[in-house]
Amino acid sequence: MRQTTVRVRRVLAAALTAPALVLAGLAGPAAPATATAEDVAFEPAGQRMHLVTLAGPGLAGHRGGLPAPWSREALLRQQDALLAAVDAPAPAYRWTTALNGFAVRLGRAQVAALRADPAVALVERDEVRPLAGRAARATAPAGGVARTRGGAGVVIGMVDSGLAPGSPLFADVPRLGRAPERFAGECEAAADWPSERCNRKVVGARWFVRGFGADRLAAGASLSPVDDDGHGTQLASIAAGNSGVTVRVGDRRIGRFGGVAPQARLAVYKACWTAPDPRDDGCATSDLVTAVDQAVSDGVDVLNVAVGGGEGYDALERALLGAAEADVAVVAAAGNDARKAYAGHPGPWVTTVGAAAGPQRLGRVALAGGPTLTGATSSAGAVGPARLVRGADVAVPGAGRERARVCAPGSLDAAAVAGRVVVCDRGGSVARVEKSRAVEHADGRGMVLTNVRPGSTDADFHHVPTVHLDRRNGRVLDRWLAGHPAGRATLRAVGTAPAPDRVLAWSSGGDPSGDLVKPDVVAPGSGVLSAVPAAGRAAPWDLAAGTSAATAYTSGAAALLRQRHPTWSATAVRSALATTASPVAGGVLRTGAGRLRPERAGRPGLVHLVAPGDYRAWLDSELDGDLNTPSILLTGRSTATRTVTNVTGRARYFSSWATGFAGRVRVRPAAVRLGPGESATYTVSVSAGPDDGYVVWRGGSGTTTRVPVAVTGRR
Repeated sequence: MRQTTVRVRRVLAAALTAPALVLAGLAGPAAPATATAEDVAFEPAGQRMHLVTLAGPGLAGHRGGLPAPWSREALLRQQDALLAAVDAPAPAYRWTTALNGFAVRLGRAQVAALRADPAVALVERDEVRPLAGRAARATAPAGGVARTRGGAGVVIGMVDSGLAPGSPLFADVPRLGRAPERFAGECEAAADWPSERCNRKVVGARWFVRGFGADRLAAGASLSPVDDDGHGTQLASIAAGNSGVTVRVGDRRIGRFGGVAPQARLAVYKACWTAPDPRDDGCATSDLVTAVDQAVSDGVDVLNVAVGGGEGYDALERALLGAAEADVAVVAAAGNDARKAYAGHPGPWVTTVGAAAGPQRLGRVALAGGPTLTGATSSAGAVGPARLVRGADVAVPGAGRERARVCAPGSLDAAAVAGRVVVCDRGGSVARVEKSRAVEHADGRGMVLTNVRPGSTDADFHHVPTVHLDRRNGRVLDRWLAGHPAGRATLRAVGTAPAPDRVLAWSSGGDPSGDLVKPDVVAPGSGVLSAVPAAGRAAPWDLAAGTSAATAYTSGAAALLRQRHPTWSATAVRSALATTASPVAGGVLRTGAGRLRPERAGRPGLVHLVAPGDYRAWLDSELDGDLNTPSILLTGRSTATRTVTNVTGRARYFSSWATGFAGRVRVRPAAVRLGPGESATYTVSVSAGPDDGYVVWRGGSGTTTRVPVAVTGRR
């Protein structure tokens, strides 16, 4: 192996010191980043796809030195030397911007040889990861953000399942504001994605499938940026959908919608695919890394990655580090599997987002002469008073009471249902929305959906006006109907309740023995109104759930900050998003800094900046002192040091205190006076753990900077 290492180093040294040689080699480009239908099956059989990450940064992490084309060619020559040394085939992908590496099919001996080479940081097998939007819905639609402006000139890169471009949320409208200045991406045409699909709103679109494999796609999947799944469309609409778009479900007008940053532009990087078996859907890591590398090269300002995290600081996490080194604000999902996994994307360069409960849209069932019961609804108007009947009592002959009880398709007798409100039990392997379809087909006026065991109440978009009751209210209704077999009821919406102060149970929390506080923040992650592809659906709208929805919300908030403060670095944006959040019950390692507040993030008072190169020095255990993150995790030590910078634009006094801790916590100094752009270092000392709370800095102009602190005593 020593001979291999010497060859690699000599080639790299020659490339970096011989500009003429580099320029002469520029005619031999890397393998194209995006696959076409003709070249997706070129890899030899009998080997597995692996990701090979070389030591050191990609171009995004280089400071000074040769011009970018020369440096890129040097990286390619280094890669060529490694490939030749192990007699590897042509790689499926090469990465030179966010990462220095490649994806290639390798046998066991080749993997072992590369892992033994000091020039190689990681060799890992390619895997398919799930999207982070598969958790069950838990509340009612949060609705669009009441914002008509924000995000102009900012590009959000969506690494996801693509986009359904026909929605008015992604149309070229006059009020988009100034154009992006540094974005240089392309619109990659395909049979179902002509180049004119891109516009001033959707400024770029690419797709990557070599890792997943075109031969593994579901029938009808589009080898193009078109969204086959709906997940990418949902998240793009939440983050940056155009404002003022009317939401209609059937003949019902729900209201108007707008994304968090409605003037932001979108760049689509499709790296997530559908398979014949939905359990095999997902995103190959090699496709994800290639999408990130391309997005950074294109010049996005915010990067949204709503996929499951891998193990430690793998190729994807290092690619996200490269994005941060290019001053991209990176936002990623914590994950939806709190029982089995800690929060994904553990790097300090990522704003990792957990899911908090969203606002709840409420509906009531008013029983004539009886109680009024409250549940969840997406309906806007009122129904009734109308006769109330149990599904089990109006079964079509031959269907059976049990199927009619759960309102299975075809189980209800139209002669007994027409004009009435049907009470349907939840469950029975019948989807909630399919129950209301059965009521609609039987000419029913409405539905009351009742839980028969503990569970959520969900404001789905039903086929008839519906109120969903929990088990307790369902039992009250059942007892009332037993005494009033001809009873009548009125269904009506009664407004939206504020979001409850809690993190959703399935949202993954942080590792108490980890390196950092994760997640960084939480955001609405249940029942978030969003657009979906219209094909095969009753309406082009649905309710998104999962830490993916929360991630998209946060990406939109990051775009607002990048527009409002164009001179702020990505680390300043990351700090401002976290330190202006509001506390949420559950502890720091479940909630991070708390619930994201986009309206407050523009005035953080103080920010925690990270110097260029510090992230990589931290990863390589070469950083002198603490990494300046806007959170503190103390494992086996009692003191941490951070530095804050005044971004108010004026000289201010800032005072500090500790809150929420059970034990004694000291912050020194207790107060500082800082001029515009000036910095001060502070130290946090704790008496014992486990414990958690917040260090708070209050500014003279009313700003509040909250830093979450977790003390675990475990490593």
